[in-house]
Amino acid sequence: MPLEDGDPARQRGQRANGEVSGTPQLRGTGDPPPRGTPAPYGSRTEVMAECWDPEPALGDGDVNPGGTSQRAGQELGRCEEALMAELSELVQKVVKSSSWWERHGVDNSILACSFLLLPAGFLCLRSAQAIPFLVGVLTLGVVHHTLTVKGSHLASHNALTESKSWGKVWAVFFIELCSAFTAEQATYNHVKIHHGYTNVIGLGDSSTWKLPFLNRYVYMFIAPLAVPIITPLVALDLLRNVEWKAALRTLCCMFLGLYCHYWLLLHVSGFQSPWSALLCMLLTRSLLAHPYIHVNIFQHIGLPMFAADRKPKRIHLMSLGVLNLPRNALLDWSFGHSLISCHVEHHLFPSLSDNMCLKIKPIVSQYLKQKKLPYNEDTYTSRLQLFLKRYEELMVHAPSITELVGIQ
Repeated sequence: MPLEDGDPARQRGQRANGEVSGTPQLRGTGDPPPRGTPAPYGSRTEVMAECWDPEPALGDGDVNPGGTSQRAGQELGRCEEALMAELSELVQKVVKSSSWWERHGVDNSILACSFLLLPAGFLCLRSAQAIPFLVGVLTLGVVHHTLTVKGSHLASHNALTESKSWGKVWAVFFIELCSAFTAEQATYNHVKIHHGYTNVIGLGDSSTWKLPFLNRYVYMFIAPLAVPIITPLVALDLLRNVEWKAALRTLCCMFLGLYCHYWLLLHVSGFQSPWSALLCMLLTRSLLAHPYIHVNIFQHIGLPMFAADRKPKRIHLMSLGVLNLPRNALLDWSFGHSLISCHVEHHLFPSLSDNMCLKIKPIVSQYLKQKKLPYNEDTYTSRLQLFLKRYEELMVHAPSITELVGIQ
C-alpha cells in the first residue's frame, strides 16, 4: 500500500487515543463519500490504521524518505494482519461454541424443506384454476432458486458439511445437476478469483456481470429473464477449460437435471405440449432472476476498485469493497444470508454457512465500526436507483482505481 512523501496523513501520524481510523476518505475532502456512492474515477483514498508512528524518534538522526515509506508500508501490512487475526479469533470463539445445528443444520434443513416442497409444486401445476397454478409456479420458482443459488453457493464454499469428500458430492449435485453449470469452473471463478481478488481490476471486479451493449432498462429488467438460457450455454463454453472426465460428468448432470424438470412437467404436472412445458421451465427458473442479477452487482460494483499490484490487505479489501443489503425474508430463504445481509461477513469468513454468518454479524459489524473501518450498508431501492441513474458510469465505462495513499 503506497505512501506518498509529504502526504498530510503521514504528517498527522497516529491519533492520540490510539484507535484505528480506517474509514476511507477521498483525497482532498474532509468527509467520507455518502452511503452507496462509488468513488470517482482516479480517486485516491486515505486509509487509517493503528500501531504505526511515522515520525522518527528523537535522536534517530537523518531518515531516508524512501526507507521510511518502505518501513511504513511493512508496518501497515503487519498492523492490518493483526487486525484480521484479532477479528478471526473473536469469530472462531463463536464458531467453536456453536452446535452442529447452528453451523450446518439450519441451512441443510432449509434445503431439505425445499426438496419436500417439489411434489406440491408440480401437483399444483395440474390445476386448471389460476390460483393453484400460480401457487405451483411460485413454489417451484422459489425452490429452484433456493437449490441453485443458496445450495450451489454454500456447496462451492464447502459450507454444507465438514467433510471435504461430501462437500465435493454436494457441489456436483447443486451446481451441475440443479443449476446446469460446471462445478470446477464455478468454484474456481467464485472462490479462487472473486473471493481471492475481490474488487481487484481484471480479476474479481465483477466485470463478468457487465453487458455494456445493453441499455440500463434492458439490462436491469429484461435481460434477467434469459438467465436460465444463458447459464448452460456459458457452462458449455467453460467446459473447454476442464478435464474431459469432469466435462463428461458435467454434461451428464446438466442433461439429467434439465430433462428431469421437463419430464416431471409433462408426466406429473400434465402439460400437453412440449413448448408449454419448456415455457413453464423458463418461467420458474427465472422467477427470482432479477434480484439475483441485482444483488450480484449492487454489492461490489460502485465500491472502491484496486489495481492487482496495489490492493490492500484482506480486512481493508473486504471492508471497502463489499456491501450488505437489509434482511429480506424471501431473499434470505432463497439466496441465503451470506448473499444478502451478511455479505461483508461472508467475504471475511467465506467457509461459514449462512446461519453462522448471521450469528457473527454483530461481532463483525461492531469490530469494524470500533476500529473505524468501513462497514458498507445500503438498501435495495437505493442501490437500484443509483444504478439506473449512473448506469453508464458503473456498468459501461471502465471502473476507477482507488489508491490508498496514507494512514493515520
